[in-house]
Amino acid sequence: MITGLGTKNFKSWRKSETMKLAPLTGFFGANNSGKTSLLQILLLLKQTAEHPPPTNRSEPLFYGDDSSLVKLGDFESVIHRHNTTFTLSISVSLQLSPQIKLKGRLTDSVDFSASIANHNRTVQLDTLSYMFGDDKCGIAWTPQGYKDIASNRSRSPHRCYGTVNVLSGQDSLALLHKAFERQFARIHHLGPYRIPPQHTYEWGGDYPENVGQHGEHTIRILLSGRIELRSIEQEILKRLQELKLIHSYNIRSISKQGGIYEILVTQYDGGTTVPLTDVGFGVSQVLPVLTACYSTPEGSTLILEQPEAHLHPQVQSELADVLIDVVKNRGIQIILESHSEHLLLRLMRRIAEYGIRDEGISADQTAFYFCEINDGNSKAEQLKVDEYGNISNWPKDFFGDEMGDLAAKTRAEMQRRKANKK
Repeated sequence: MITGLGTKNFKSWRKSETMKLAPLTGFFGANNSGKTSLLQILLLLKQTAEHPPPTNRSEPLFYGDDSSLVKLGDFESVIHRHNTTFTLSISVSLQLSPQIKLKGRLTDSVDFSASIANHNRTVQLDTLSYMFGDDKCGIAWTPQGYKDIASNRSRSPHRCYGTVNVLSGQDSLALLHKAFERQFARIHHLGPYRIPPQHTYEWGGDYPENVGQHGEHTIRILLSGRIELRSIEQEILKRLQELKLIHSYNIRSISKQGGIYEILVTQYDGGTTVPLTDVGFGVSQVLPVLTACYSTPEGSTLILEQPEAHLHPQVQSELADVLIDVVKNRGIQIILESHSEHLLLRLMRRIAEYGIRDEGISADQTAFYFCEINDGNSKAEQLKVDEYGNISNWPKDFFGDEMGDLAAKTRAEMQRRKANKK
């Protein structure tokens, strides 16, 4: 699990204190306030860990290509205000699973940090370090090359998080290098733009690892689950019914040779069965969200961007209960970016109900942030939530100025009534 995140000079984030990430973490705020950039840091580290550097050079980060989770360009593109004299710093706190043995003792918590800078038109790693307890290991650039910060021996960096050469069989940095890759391999991501419903879907018997960034593998996940005898369709149908979106659905083959499927949906008991393309758009948009929630392996981190997109306000509220269920009963860490006040208010209610209702969740299992931008710099303020679900530092106009609109409407009504009497 990822328990902390910090950055300096990443895109709109001039400086960010380390933010606590809980089993259920939410980022809220206006458009272009920096919410997505925070998620991009984690996705950038994930794809960096999954793409080895070119053999002829060591690039600290893999900024992505057309098939990547994020395509960020280059160092100049991600550095704050494109000022390449700045140093990019990223820090992440990790709860390791499984534990690893470092300096003769088991360790399950570690803090990683790295700094990257542009030196004479060459972008390179300046430092990388891991803190575990009172111990520290890592490497740093010196005029004589990269040196181990503990032994002063020469080391060669592997991306921004590890080294190529191992000092011994119990080399702490080498063990943490592998642990870092394991942890980031457990991150899964569903973006805000899910593919629209299709008339037909193809499946060749493969087993996708996740629903895909746009939910493009959702139906293949459901079909592969049938063969693996670990079908999650009943759970997803139950949730769709609880959300009052449909009564039932069926995925069926429409070709003699197999491989081509269609989805038929019944919206209410006794209703007509129709293709998925003929029902409300929200059904096709929430289906990847539900599938990701119940197919992602336990112990993973699931990043959801705008899971409430295209859903009715009441459904947005009910979706919060699904997220709580996944966190509590499947051991999935959820990090979400949302614009939904209905989803947040339901979460606040469930915190208040912790201990008296099964749907409740404790305040310390959550962390919520309000993001805003001032003078081109993003800032994230953690919402102070007490054990009864109260927010003591509710930002002004958090979800717009509802009372301001009502007051303006009343004034306009009075003016029109006065004018009509003339």
